[in-house]
Amino acid sequence: MAGSEPPRIGTDAAAEARHSARTGMAGLLGAATNGLLGFVLAVVITRGYGTAGSGVFFAAIGVVTVAAAVCTLGAETGLIWTLPRRRAGASGDAARILPVALIPPVAAALVVAAVGVVVAEPLASRLLDAPDDGALVIALSFAAVPLVVGMTLLLAALRCVRPIRAYLAVQSVLLPLARPALVGVAVLAGWGLVAGLTGWLVPAALALLVCLTLVAGPLGVRRGAALRPRPTDWRRFWRFALPRAASAVIDAGAVWVGVLLTSVLAGPAEAGVFGAVGRYILAGQLAMQGLRVAVSPQLSRLLGQGQWATAATVHRQLTVWAVVLSWPVYLLLAIYGRAFLQLFGADFSAGATAMTALALAMLVNTGVGNVQSLLLMSGRSGLHLAAASAGLLVTVSLGVLLIPGHGATGAATAWAAGIVMENMIAFGCARVVIGQPLVDATMLRAALAVVAAVGGAATVGVLVGGRVLAGLAVTAGVLVAAGVGLSTVPRVRRGIRVTMGQIRGATPSGVPPRV
Repeated sequence: MAGSEPPRIGTDAAAEARHSARTGMAGLLGAATNGLLGFVLAVVITRGYGTAGSGVFFAAIGVVTVAAAVCTLGAETGLIWTLPRRRAGASGDAARILPVALIPPVAAALVVAAVGVVVAEPLASRLLDAPDDGALVIALSFAAVPLVVGMTLLLAALRCVRPIRAYLAVQSVLLPLARPALVGVAVLAGWGLVAGLTGWLVPAALALLVCLTLVAGPLGVRRGAALRPRPTDWRRFWRFALPRAASAVIDAGAVWVGVLLTSVLAGPAEAGVFGAVGRYILAGQLAMQGLRVAVSPQLSRLLGQGQWATAATVHRQLTVWAVVLSWPVYLLLAIYGRAFLQLFGADFSAGATAMTALALAMLVNTGVGNVQSLLLMSGRSGLHLAAASAGLLVTVSLGVLLIPGHGATGAATAWAAGIVMENMIAFGCARVVIGQPLVDATMLRAALAVVAAVGGAATVGVLVGGRVLAGLAVTAGVLVAAGVGLSTVPRVRRGIRVTMGQIRGATPSGVPPRV
């Protein structure tokens, strides 16, 4: 990897597994922080603005998210794919890729921002049954798109040229900590939706400045590194990035497409319910996202060196982690959806069925692992686009049919079907491209163990306290007690020592690395 993590050609699979374990754990810690603070933000928005107001707020965030994903043009993934394969520093060729990656997306963002500000008023009247400041909220959302695009690209560069802790300090501490604090100030002061959205956007400006400072040094920008790209730099980068541009829109906008469709076809109250459900679903996905961010540069380097088997080993190891960490969350969301949603307010409990549908679909998403990253880091962005497009087609088609009659539940059912479709296609493509097994016995045992453990604990919880907060508390207590008991089993303790040894970068004495 460029900068502080140089390529290690010829490194064996055990060393790569230890490296992925260390970065993966860091990514998971960042994801946990993002999840916790993202939940706090969702509570601040839903409690502060109610169902209709939070529907408008979530729709405004959706405008920023989808528009920024469109304008980024896949360049953030292009940076993560390209930079680990180049030399950093004043004499390297990594800095040359910055103008290639930055100029077209920022230019596109400026155009979109200008057009969006002009059409904000008619767009708000058609998209939102919003308060008087709805047009101003939409205009502010579009105006912020260049800012979010620049931040996204510099965060991607930061992940590749600095240790992962620098990336996490910005992505998992600065952004998620500042947003609920500033939005909360707006809510407490009674300043309305415009001030609340401004509180959500200001941390992005701070993050952009921090990233710019941190990226310049390792790339040698201040020490005379060449910034003029060659024609081959443009061709190679955008040949990869442009297919990713379309799939990135689909990936980033999946939940927001549902929010916007629900707002138009069923009203802002149903959109608010669906947005609240989506916050839980996305929070459960943070473990996968943390692992993806942590290991994507490593996968790019391994696949670039032709180490297909080692890349598959890293993928299988991290899929086990994803199953163990994510499946309990989604199983509990599926069973106790009403209890979770009541934390947002009584009106949101109507989304319980929607929660169950999406949580079950996410078992498939996490169960196949980060197959999308395997496709992208192998350079097959076109195949990833095909899978994402199929998922979007299913989501939108079913959404148009189901949302008018079923509201948030219809939107969730449509999205769940799209999730399953995309992941099944991506898994099949990745298996063919990598040419290595992507599932093994360890993964299957982990999945069965999680289903048995959570299913057993939930059965006790439902029988004792019902599918409400009391039952959820009983289930959590049973799981904690079972976890403590398992930690005393010698075989389990040996496995924990192996994993901790990988995270520390050393294999425990007498225990072979499990890769």
